[in-house]
Amino acid sequence: MTTSRIFLGLILVGLGSLGIGSAWAQDYPTRPITMVMPYAPGGPGDVITRIYAAAMQKALGQQIVVDNTAGASGTIGTAKVARSKPDGYTLLMIHVSHATNLAMFKNLSYSPVDDFEPIGLATEGPMVVVARRDFPAKDAKEFVAYVRDNAAKLSMGHAGVGSASHLCSLMFMNALNVQLTSVPYKGAAPALNDVMGGQLDVMCDQTTSTTPATTSGRVKAYLVAGKTRLASLPDLPALPELGTSGFDISIMFGLYAPKGTPKAVIDKLTVALQAAIKDPDVKSRLGSLGALPVTAEKARPDYLRAHLKHEIETLNPLLIKAGVQPD
Repeated sequence: MTTSRIFLGLILVGLGSLGIGSAWAQDYPTRPITMVMPYAPGGPGDVITRIYAAAMQKALGQQIVVDNTAGASGTIGTAKVARSKPDGYTLLMIHVSHATNLAMFKNLSYSPVDDFEPIGLATEGPMVVVARRDFPAKDAKEFVAYVRDNAAKLSMGHAGVGSASHLCSLMFMNALNVQLTSVPYKGAAPALNDVMGGQLDVMCDQTTSTTPATTSGRVKAYLVAGKTRLASLPDLPALPELGTSGFDISIMFGLYAPKGTPKAVIDKLTVALQAAIKDPDVKSRLGSLGALPVTAEKARPDYLRAHLKHEIETLNPLLIKAGVQPD
């Protein structure tokens, strides 16, 4: 190495130690940002991502473009972000699959924990148990009793192995200590269609999907998959009210950046996320989907980091217990 190159290297190290090397982060962002949604356009996750992209770009002063890089349970888009330059211009919006893909795939090309910088949770999608409209139970108490007495005769659909609705169904059956016939579908929409058509008895899914069918009377809603009732669905009890615990799941979308993204950039993105969750338009648009923006406490890096750890520790054992074989 030449003397001039050594001298230049020493200068750069010195500038970095003074914080001058990261001064560019103070001007961030200076160009459009890409927010990757690792699922197909049109679904609840895509709609939620676009709501937040529109709100956060107002706070950041730069356009945020949503990129639907779908496939392989979200792993293709997620890997794309993991490999991206850690400069704050490529972000990831993802839900529970960020945790459960560890149980779904033998050899992920990335680490959900080690290859990303958490920014914060964005939104919470409550889940409810619904049944065909001619289901014989008139309320939640009768529903639980009927399921326990007739479990072998009942079918429970879900959107595919490892999906949110699959996890919810596993929790539901574990909580009641029953085994219904599990019916996988290629997505929540066809499963819900079969509940509405009477070919499927029961399913558990996000309110973003089930609320329209419930309010129109095409399905019956019986239970909230949580510890308490929802303000948006005050007539639906939570299972603990009936003396049973262990049924608590809500689909929460979190925002991540690639590992190594400067703290100054993460801080700016967190501020923009905090502004978005308080935006009246965000609250209104999420409310129409039956979802909620998270609290300010949850829209922070430390909370999302702890939340991901909790999901890995609690949900992946459910899949293993259910006999899921990783690809």
